[in-house]
Amino acid sequence: MRFNWRHAPIMVAALVLALLNLVAPSVAYAQAAASKEYAPVVGQEGKDVIWVPTPQALVERMLQMAKTTSNDYIIDLGSGDGRTVITAVKKYGVRALGIEYNPDMVELSRRNAEKEGVADRAQFVHGDIFQTDFSKATVLTLYLLPNLNLKLRPTILNMKPGTRVVSHAFSMDDWPPDEIQTVEGRTAYLWIVPAKVDGTWRWGSSQHYELVLQQHFQEVEGLVKANNKMAQFRNARLQGDRISFSVIEFSVGGNVRRDFVGRVNGNVMEGVVKRSDAAGEEKWTATRMAK
Repeated sequence: MRFNWRHAPIMVAALVLALLNLVAPSVAYAQAAASKEYAPVVGQEGKDVIWVPTPQALVERMLQMAKTTSNDYIIDLGSGDGRTVITAVKKYGVRALGIEYNPDMVELSRRNAEKEGVADRAQFVHGDIFQTDFSKATVLTLYLLPNLNLKLRPTILNMKPGTRVVSHAFSMDDWPPDEIQTVEGRTAYLWIVPAKVDGTWRWGSSQHYELVLQQHFQEVEGLVKANNKMAQFRNARLQGDRISFSVIEFSVGGNVRRDFVGRVNGNVMEGVVKRSDAAGEEKWTATRMAK
């Protein structure tokens, strides 16, 4: 059989048409898939938890509880659809970061941030909250299960004193919250990371003090001596790096109460002290003794 070259153009056209018929459905399917944005489903499974969004009213209350300002850097652990990060940026003008394990959620959050016009300050990364560094946060938000909160707790307690931590629904076991609020039947807990003050502190020259502190998170107890005589330690309060307490000294001429207020910076505490029987105040600086 001889090939007729006059039929070649017709055969080529038929071949191209056949190929287009094969490719067109695939292209159309890909275009349709690309145009359909990912939509999460409440209750869908994640790495460690199922996804349930925090109601918007509670998101706003949590940020209020943390006393958020434009100077803060907020990190949301398990950021889901990005609403906490986006709300923080829109309402307070902060820089904020969401850490999320589901890459589809990360992309969704980025699209949401673009739509709200805050993509320059609201960032989202795909990562494991147990492997990602969040130590630079001044405000930490989370909606995780109790066992995950407990697993994160040692890391959180090593963050900078004064860091505010706000959790939707779940506590930190025996670390008592500094504040609890309820919105629309949902509970939020606030903790302020306390400075580490356990140990023996000494200060003073003409009036020498030795204070032994025992710490349970932000709760402190102490035994104090003034000039080698036992005194009373009262009204202790530790919030972040701020500490205050009273020392009552006993004497024949009458008891004297001194009220100390200061800040903790590593192995140094310093601030001012007021006497109950005198006007004005003096500076004080205490040093923690090596064990």
